[in-house]
Amino acid sequence: MGELRVDGLSKTYARREGWNTTRYLRVFENVSFTVRDGEFVSIIGSSGCGKSTLLSIAGGLAEANDGTVYLDGRPVRGPGLDRGIVFQEFALFPWLTVLGNVKFGLKSKGLTTEEQDRLARKFVDLVGLSGFEDYHPYRLSGGMRQRVGLARALAIEPSALLMDEPFGALDAQTREAMQGALSEIWRKMRNTVLFITHDIREAIYLSDRILVLSGRPAQVTMELAVDLPRPRERHDQLFQEYEARLESALGGAQGSRHVA
Repeated sequence: MGELRVDGLSKTYARREGWNTTRYLRVFENVSFTVRDGEFVSIIGSSGCGKSTLLSIAGGLAEANDGTVYLDGRPVRGPGLDRGIVFQEFALFPWLTVLGNVKFGLKSKGLTTEEQDRLARKFVDLVGLSGFEDYHPYRLSGGMRQRVGLARALAIEPSALLMDEPFGALDAQTREAMQGALSEIWRKMRNTVLFITHDIREAIYLSDRILVLSGRPAQVTMELAVDLPRPRERHDQLFQEYEARLESALGGAQGSRHVA
């Protein structure tokens, strides 16, 4: 497990317009927060506020203009096996089976073939796909494909799990099922999780804490601890009170220099 700390992060994109004009787009500015060891933290915010960019920087897939991300006290300088990443797109290798996809990251850990196979099967079972080890992705539903992606990220046993709207492409029923599955997996594993979503109810259902980002240039405008027992009931009155608070906060954030 590990602590993920974001310290003074800022990001600006430069865009050329015409022959001699450059437009600078400040995506977020001086963003700081910490995801404690074993904590599940979600970030919500308006479209274009930089949520995915922030996660990409934490994953070592993009660079900030200012500030640093630390994992277990060490600065993030690029991709690494200490972070597992799950994207909205399934990003599976179509020529590999379920087991082959889950084993893919393990090849970089210096494990024997037998150890790779044992660990991969352990996490395939954890995400509820036992019996589908030899299936290729085209034979799986969207929810099953995302379970493979989750198993692959977990199999490398990362210090932190980074998830970028992983259920955004799923239908409503499958999405709720995947939220329940992830909540149960997190309860067993207690990974440190940074979760990006635009869905308020999803954030409440899953998270220990929720951070709200403003419109561009984004800053953290609200931090809300979710003090509800697990598993959570979406129709519970307290759940709906959290939902109302976040809708109000997010509405204010969207009204602040929001660009869709």
